[in-house]
Amino acid sequence: MKISKILFAAAIAGLVFVGCKKAEDKSLEVVNAEKSAPKEHKPIAAENLQKASFTIDGMTCAMGCAKTIEEELANLDGVEKATVDFDKKTATVSFDKTIQNSESLTKVVQETGDGKTYKVSNFKS
Repeated sequence: MKISKILFAAAIAGLVFVGCKKAEDKSLEVVNAEKSAPKEHKPIAAENLQKASFTIDGMTCAMGCAKTIEEELANLDGVEKATVDFDKKTATVSFDKTIQNSESLTKVVQETGDGKTYKVSNFKS
């Protein structure tokens, strides 16, 4: 009887230890989520403002793929606004042409994820 009480107490202690560890991990996720918040951009001079649209192949969901690509583009220096439409498989980006260009935007999209999933085509400025 005494041994079963000791084993029971050890099991409870183990669960408490593991439970506290998981709670700690969740707090780290919140901190990391705050770091990925969109940053503020400097205003872009009208003569440098350019708008581009392009097709993105390889997206499989609106929240995981499209939203991630949209955030990656929106956080680039010189990007005023970026929107990704999952249903139409398109992106529209307003950017400073002295800072960004079609190659840099394409590279960011294609390097999101594993670097092989997303393909950019039909780039129109």
